[in-house]
Amino acid sequence: MSLVINHNLMAQNASRNLGDSYTKLSTSVRRLSSGLRVGNAADDAAGLAVRELMRADIAALSQGVRNANDAISMIQTADGALGVIDEKLIRMKELAEQAATGTYTSDQRLIIDSEYQAMASEITRIAKMTDFNGVYLLNGNLSGDTHSGSGLQSTGKMKVHFGTANDSSEDYYYVQINAATSSALGVGTEAGSTAKAYSISTQSAAQAALEGLTNAIVSKDKIRASLGALQNRLENTISNLQIQAENLQAAESRISDVDVSMEMTEFVRQQILSQSAVAMLSQANSLPQMAMKLIGG
Repeated sequence: MSLVINHNLMAQNASRNLGDSYTKLSTSVRRLSSGLRVGNAADDAAGLAVRELMRADIAALSQGVRNANDAISMIQTADGALGVIDEKLIRMKELAEQAATGTYTSDQRLIIDSEYQAMASEITRIAKMTDFNGVYLLNGNLSGDTHSGSGLQSTGKMKVHFGTANDSSEDYYYVQINAATSSALGVGTEAGSTAKAYSISTQSAAQAALEGLTNAIVSKDKIRASLGALQNRLENTISNLQIQAENLQAAESRISDVDVSMEMTEFVRQQILSQSAVAMLSQANSLPQMAMKLIGG
């Protein structure tokens, strides 16, 4: 190579190599400081696209777990209220048994019936006031066979959504809760005079009420059994969602996260190259001085 003054090609070459090494060193610093191998689209465009889809699914699955847990809390609220209704029905059957025997007068049966009707009214009150986050559970609002969520207020059975899409076989199912008011269970005056457990004011009515109350208890137990099965299903769903989210998180990590040991090796390599390039650039910048010595000589 000729000794020239106008162009210092060695310095240009050293400067270019220094720029390359410094850019790669900067990338390593960014990756090590953020913990991400893919920090922007330039790092890995395809990997970035896959990662963002995975992150969206992970976030949706995490919210799905919360949705399912909320549904379990709702079911437990309904089941707790049904437990109290169960106590009222048992007391009503005890009263019917008392009124069915012939050792009481008509006036005494009317007194017994007054408590009986009070229990029936309390069942209706509990059923109508039991709610979860403003959703009434036992008044029949969730007993519909069809669901509609097109309006501001959804109607019919409740749709519990926990999946990442909207597939009926994978992403949601319904919670249907029949009414547990005294009229729905067929007890008390609200059930109408044709109901077997309408009243216990007479001996024959009390005897008929025993059968009607047995039917009411069975109806209530069917509601509780359905809720129990749904709770178990939701708990299994939560376990599956958590495993799915964990596996997706592991896959996202393999795409996105930096391997610290490998990146630290690259960082040290580029650091050494940058230091070497700086030293060589300093030497190259001093080479034109040789030409000045010749001219001065």
